[in-house]
Amino acid sequence: MLRKIDKHSGVPAYLQIVNMIKSEILLGNLQKGSQLPSIIDLQVIFDVNINTVIKALEKLKNEGYIESEQGIGYFIKKDIDVEEGVIKIIRECVTKLKNSRIDYYTSMLIFEEVWKNE
Repeated sequence: MLRKIDKHSGVPAYLQIVNMIKSEILLGNLQKGSQLPSIIDLQVIFDVNINTVIKALEKLKNEGYIESEQGIGYFIKKDIDVEEGVIKIIRECVTKLKNSRIDYYTSMLIFEEVWKNE
């Protein structure tokens, strides 16, 4: 579900938008060929400047997730397929983290450090 960005998260607004759209693709809510809302509608949904929306869409376009048709809009270009086994491992990891009372932000810091060092 696309929603307002968190202006106090410390993550640039355009990256939050990129991540939200990628999440929607990953979850199957936005599928290959689906049209995104107009830039003006996205501006209202995310509650950001229009230039922020355009920057996010350009990043997604450069990464190959969306494509644009002049005068028509932006469309999902590819799906994000993740093996079910990978999702299962992540769910198990999240369960262990929660059972260990490790909060989301600490989990992300751990994940980032492990990612960098592998």
